[in-house]
Amino acid sequence: MTDTVRCVSPVNGEIYAELPLTPDSEIETALAAARAAQDEWAKKPVFERAKICTAAVDAMLSMRDEIVPELAWQMGRPVKFGAGELNGFEERARYMIDMADVALARVDPGPKEHFRRWISREPLGLVFVIAPWNFPFMTAVNSVIPALMAGNAVLLKHAAQTILVGERFQKAFDMAGLPKGLFRHLVLSHGQTGQIISGGHVDQVNFTGSVEGGKVMEKAAAGTFTGLGLELGGKDPAYVRADCDMAQSVENLVDGAFFNSGQSCCGIERIYVHRDVYSDFVDAYVDLTRQYVLGDPLDQATTLGPMVKGTAADFVRSQIDAAVRGGATAHIDPKHFPRDEKGSPYMAPQVLTDVNHQMAVMMEESFGPVVGIMPVADDAEAIQLMNDSPYGLTASIWTHDLNAAEEIGAGLQTGTVFMNRCDYLDPALAWTGVKDTGRGATLSKVGYETLTRPKSWHMRTSFG
Repeated sequence: MTDTVRCVSPVNGEIYAELPLTPDSEIETALAAARAAQDEWAKKPVFERAKICTAAVDAMLSMRDEIVPELAWQMGRPVKFGAGELNGFEERARYMIDMADVALARVDPGPKEHFRRWISREPLGLVFVIAPWNFPFMTAVNSVIPALMAGNAVLLKHAAQTILVGERFQKAFDMAGLPKGLFRHLVLSHGQTGQIISGGHVDQVNFTGSVEGGKVMEKAAAGTFTGLGLELGGKDPAYVRADCDMAQSVENLVDGAFFNSGQSCCGIERIYVHRDVYSDFVDAYVDLTRQYVLGDPLDQATTLGPMVKGTAADFVRSQIDAAVRGGATAHIDPKHFPRDEKGSPYMAPQVLTDVNHQMAVMMEESFGPVVGIMPVADDAEAIQLMNDSPYGLTASIWTHDLNAAEEIGAGLQTGTVFMNRCDYLDPALAWTGVKDTGRGATLSKVGYETLTRPKSWHMRTSFG
């Protein structure tokens, strides 16, 4: 086992960052310090927690000019879009801070003679956040800020690919004056991570990653009664009805499929289009896709950066090749995108038609810049195909008819239903999924419920 964690940049294939693993003895110290700090933190009123968490958000934003290129080097997102990550971080953090009073307020079941009764929301204790690299600030903040606002202590393990993001979180909380020990970024191996969970050292684990990673989390937590929040990816569909706004639908669905080089759990990976508008939609979609500029993410002209690794890009290329061998039509010539070659993380976007659900590209998560488009006869066929997936994170419907969208949405097996938008998290709504996408929820009032436990108070005031 190596004693460091390395980030190999997809920009040039060289080591960009390297941090030493946290020693086991230091992990034990961090766990003890977190427990001690949490006991005192839980006694503080919500408004005092809010002041410090707000200061931490401000501190993070003050590092924006350093973070944007740092993010490009670590995971390849073009600097042109780098600020959007911090904008999303800020929106979610401030919303969860502002609504904490409401989310953590006593629940009053109503009057009962001779009694006072209520339900309080108590912190769980120690929350272990295991964050991914693809949206490293936004995914981590979904749990970190509300966990602290609810009175918990937090340990953060960030992905090796974006290991410096964990350091940024630590710096922001230190700058804000968060009590020592209450938040700690740990640089951990998979083995150390498993030992923390299997040893019952934490009260809640919030993990974002692959289905296989989620299974490892469940196995590690077995028998400990540790809570698990698992967000494990998706194969998110869109349905374009005949009454859609064509230009708006195409523009948003191209962005929804190819933003971040398609490396988004809620990115659009399959599109079903009513046959009356299918040809027009495909033509417009392909034309707009061809306008992407694949290149160095540090160049302001670049709109499509490299995927995180060459092996990840080759996996997507293999899906495309298999689909084409099975009869699919590929509409984008990779030769028009310099640097796209086998083994390279720089990969051209691809649009496939003549696809079906016997093809892996329509059933297995691609997590890359490829989308399959199929015609459908009506709403019923669209619902059937959208549900024909082991995943269920989001689904989007593109139409002018709100009633139709609600009826279609009611039949979809998914965590979020969008109408005329996609690939977005509204912090006022629960972020959740069904089937292999995982379990639990973050954000909104519901997110606070998963980071606290109910405590019932049944107080007899007289014996009348």
